[in-house]
This record gives sequence, C-alpha cells and structure tokens, in this order.
Amino acid sequence: MDSVIKFSKEEKERIIPKIKMYLSEELNVEIGNFDAEFLLDFFSEEVGSYFYNRGLNDAIDMLDARMDEVKESIYVLEKPVN
Repeated sequence: MDSVIKFSKEEKERIIPKIKMYLSEELNVEIGNFDAEFLLDFFSEEVGSYFYNRGLNDAIDMLDARMDEVKESIYVLEKPVN
C-alpha cells in the first residue's frame, strides 16, 4: 500500500491557497502555487502516514464504542432462566 496521501486536483486547489495564506500570515513568507504544491507533496510523503494512521485509530476507537453500545442493547434482550 502506498503511504503517500494523494490529493485530487480539486483538493489541491483548495489546500494550496491555505498553505500560502498560512506562510504569509504566520511566517511572513510569500510563495507561489508551485512551491506550495511542492510543500504539500513533501508533507504528504513525509508525515501523511501519521495522519492516515491516526484516522484509522480514531475510526477503530469509534467502532469499539459503538460495538459496546450494541452489546449492551443485546444483553438487555436476554431472558431469565430458571
């Protein structure tokens, strides 16, 4: 499995201005679209797997919590035995 997060053209069109704005406002650095896209690709390759794995772990935690709720609902249906 490829560990690089791939962004569509439309996603990049929404992300790149945010990178440029952040660098401008926070670091007083002006970059062009090409450099912002290069920076996005760099972070995707270098840290994308961390974000991906965190998302998977969050999904597992949420699924575990929901499964606990389902189990509790099923235990309520249990009939007493003599």
